[in-house]
Amino acid sequence: MRPSPSHCPIAMNSPFLDTALEAARAAADVIRRYYQNNLQVTIKADKTPVTDADVETEKVIRGIISSRFPSHGFYGEETGQSAMDAEYLWLVDPIDGTKAFVREYPMFSTQIALMHRGRLIVGVSSAPVYGELAWAEIGKGAWLNDKPIKVSEIDSVEAGAISGGNLKTLASGPRWDRYGKLVARAHRIRGYGDFLHYHLLAAGKIDVVIESDVNILDVAACSVIVEAAGGKFTDLDGRALTLETTSVLAANGKLHSTALSALA
Repeated sequence: MRPSPSHCPIAMNSPFLDTALEAARAAADVIRRYYQNNLQVTIKADKTPVTDADVETEKVIRGIISSRFPSHGFYGEETGQSAMDAEYLWLVDPIDGTKAFVREYPMFSTQIALMHRGRLIVGVSSAPVYGELAWAEIGKGAWLNDKPIKVSEIDSVEAGAISGGNLKTLASGPRWDRYGKLVARAHRIRGYGDFLHYHLLAAGKIDVVIESDVNILDVAACSVIVEAAGGKFTDLDGRALTLETTSVLAANGKLHSTALSALA
C-alpha cells in the first residue's frame, strides 16, 4: 500500500507543509499515468533530458502552490522562475531522475521545498514508484512513510556507512585522494544516489552522503528532511545551502565535522 500524504501523522502541519504534500500527491498521479508509456524525450540546452511528464507534473505542482500562496516566488526545473526575491520561495524538481524515469526504473522522485528568507524550512521528497514518501518541517521532525525518523548515533567513520552520489567534479579535483582515504576508513561504502541515500541518512540507515555535482533543486527538500531528523547538511566546504549550491556533505550529527575535516 503506497504512503498517503493526506494522512500525515504530524499533529499540526503548517499550511506550507500541507500544500507541499497535496502537490506531491497530485504529482504522483501524473507520474504514474506517464510511467512506462514510451515517452518522447527532448534534450535541453544543458544536455539533460525532459519529457512531457516533467513539464505536466511541474505545472500541476505550480498550480496548487500558486492557488494557495499567490505572492510566493517559484523556482522550477521546467517552468522557470518568478518572484525570486519574494519572502517565500518554492523550489521544485518535478522528476528528479528523468534518465531513470525514461529507462523505466524507479530511482526518481518529486522534490518540493520551501525557502523562507534564504532558509529552507519545508521539504517533501516523493518517490511514488519506488514507494517512499519523506517529508519534514524544521522544528517539527521528519517522517518517512508515516513513521517518524531520526539519523543514526554512529560517531566514527570506521563504524559508519558512506554513500557517494554524483562525484565527477570531485574525481577530477584535489579532493579525490582525500575522499579515497575517507572511504577506505568506512565500515561500508555504497552509491545509493538521488533521493534514496538522503532518505536512508535521515532514517539512520547510513551515516554520510557526499556529492560534488548537484543543483539546489536536487537537494533542497532532502536537506530539510535530513536536518529535521537531526542531521547536518552543507556543501563540501561546510557552508549552508544557497540557490548556487553545487555540492553536498550530509551526515548524522556526529560525523559531519569528521567528514568535513577529512575532505578539507
